[in-house]
Amino acid sequence: MNQGSPGDWAPLDPTPGSPAPPNPFVHELHLSRLQRVKLCLLGALLAPIRVLLAFIVLFLLWPFAWLQVAGLTEAQLQEPITGWRKTVCHNGVLGLSRLLFFLLGFLRIRVRGQRASRLQAPVLVAAPHSTFFDPIVLLPCDLPKVVSRAENLSVPVIGALLRFNQAILVSRHDPASRRRVVEEVRRRATSGGKWPQVLFFPEGTCSNKKALLKFKPGAFIAGVPVQPVLIRYPNSLDTTSWAWRGPGVLKVLWLTASQPCSIVDVEFLPVYHPSPEESRNPTLYANNVQRVMAQALGIPATECEFVGSLPVIVVGRLKVSLEPQLWELGKVLRKAGLSPGRVDTGAEPGRSRMISQEEFARQLQLSDPRTVAGAFSYFQQDGQGLVDFRDVALALAALDGGRSLEELTRLAFELFAEEQAEGPGRLLYRQGFSTILHLLLGSPRPAAATLHAELCQAGPHQGLSLCQFQAFSLHDPLHGKLFSTYLRPSLKPQASVPGNPMSLANGTVPAPKQKGD
Repeated sequence: MNQGSPGDWAPLDPTPGSPAPPNPFVHELHLSRLQRVKLCLLGALLAPIRVLLAFIVLFLLWPFAWLQVAGLTEAQLQEPITGWRKTVCHNGVLGLSRLLFFLLGFLRIRVRGQRASRLQAPVLVAAPHSTFFDPIVLLPCDLPKVVSRAENLSVPVIGALLRFNQAILVSRHDPASRRRVVEEVRRRATSGGKWPQVLFFPEGTCSNKKALLKFKPGAFIAGVPVQPVLIRYPNSLDTTSWAWRGPGVLKVLWLTASQPCSIVDVEFLPVYHPSPEESRNPTLYANNVQRVMAQALGIPATECEFVGSLPVIVVGRLKVSLEPQLWELGKVLRKAGLSPGRVDTGAEPGRSRMISQEEFARQLQLSDPRTVAGAFSYFQQDGQGLVDFRDVALALAALDGGRSLEELTRLAFELFAEEQAEGPGRLLYRQGFSTILHLLLGSPRPAAATLHAELCQAGPHQGLSLCQFQAFSLHDPLHGKLFSTYLRPSLKPQASVPGNPMSLANGTVPAPKQKGD
């Protein structure tokens, strides 16, 4: 079975008949023949000179960044830098940074609104975050402090600029890092104006500017007033967007440098003062600020976000991965010449059987170690590195395509349903339901568990019967279409209706180009 992709569908609005917000993870650049000719000419003449000069200026930034922190101890760097270091180095970096963006074609930075003082708003939140050019917003904000990955410290020049900035660093590999970041943000935000403002991109990743991704609560944990900052690129041709799918880094840089003039608008909205409830609830605070900014931008505020390395969208009451790992698993197995339908899984319904990577390879008749490791990594492992073979059985059954959707959902129920503690019959409890949705749709397990609790509210049990599970997965007007799309995307596409939430069904919209050069 050839697994496909729903592509540029927009299942974000569960209201039937209403226009669906666009997919914020995909950016396609449509060029006319005349535009292509112009870009070729300017790309050959203008872009090389601009990029070369910009890189020269980037390396000229390094001495100023190094001088500000040279000779200072770690204890001294825990306090804001003042004196001649601040005056000379800050102004040097600010001026050279403006020159760098000017050389890349950003000839105009139009500022609207009034930036609040650090006492009025210790935290700035900027959106939409759509490109690696967005740090240009630091210039009209007078180089506020930022939050960045600790791994960026090892990048030449960039690491020096982060140390110059006294950035708050978070490590993805250190579980305690996030807690320290929260404490540091709260310390600086509540310093009474001692520290400069801290700038956040609360979406946490880039989108195509057509909708706001879900705001992460980090910028709002301190419960202090924040000032929203809007970023717009009002150019006739959008060459700056760097989304999950679309032009890669080099192409975006080259196309933007090929434009005669690029404009960026930075708008400071009024300071948002949290209510007592928002101060206690960072998630509520983040959601409300997101809605305010979306309204000012004239675009939807969505629940879309990145979970791990995969983009997650919202369909009805369920979060699903834009491209479930099941599809990637199918590609790995097909590349290895394996037909899932030929594998005799022998999984026992309702009983967990944990297997090692070696047994996984024998069961699937795989010999290449790299293929085995790649396929095995798609399944959730316990503390001993074992996976539940029921997960493997369900994934292979879904990839085989030999069963109808009714047969596949029945198999899923039989594999993960458990005997009731009291009374006859078997029910699908939270863990089994979450596993099924995670395997088939890429749903985050916490989101699936929340939905399971909602579905069980109408019944007397804490589990779902087969009829209830199939009513949800097959006959629900929205979620039934979702299962059909993800598990039968190879059906022949039909003409889709733009803006219709049901256009996601059966893969009716072709997949856009994968991000990269």
